[in-house]
Amino acid sequence: MKKQNVGITLIVLGALLLIISYFSAKFNLGVLANLVDYNWFQVCSLVLIIAGIVTHIVITKRS
Repeated sequence: MKKQNVGITLIVLGALLLIISYFSAKFNLGVLANLVDYNWFQVCSLVLIIAGIVTHIVITKRS
């Protein structure tokens, strides 16, 4: 993986975690249905997105 894609990958991963938690609660997917209720899961997704944005900006400025 290229060094420039690390930030974008973190952003996409954080967004995918939020999408998975939303749809698992909406369609009641068993074990995953409670993910939307856990604050730590939502905060981890937010941290991944923010870290991805910052990482992407830093790497872009350096190159």
